[in-house]
Amino acid sequence: MHARLYQRPKHALQSGRARTGEWLLEFERDDRLRPDPLTGWAGSGFTAGQIQLRFASQAAALAYAKANGLEVEIVPLGPRTLKLQAYADNFR
Repeated sequence: MHARLYQRPKHALQSGRARTGEWLLEFERDDRLRPDPLTGWAGSGFTAGQIQLRFASQAAALAYAKANGLEVEIVPLGPRTLKLQAYADNFR
């Protein structure tokens, strides 16, 4: 089973950095979504895609993946850039 491991980025609408140090492990979908004939909603039998596991460190997440026989792809977090700007720049 394949999984994706990444660090939670800071949300654009939040000012603090709460929960940004967490590592998330998500399972990758094995099959395609199929439309339900009755409702027309898209779904599949792959229920592990609904699970998102949180870990305090990357080492803990990798230990869990190794213990459960998961193939893990580590997605690096992009660089954080700061745009320093004065309030007066809004009126130029």
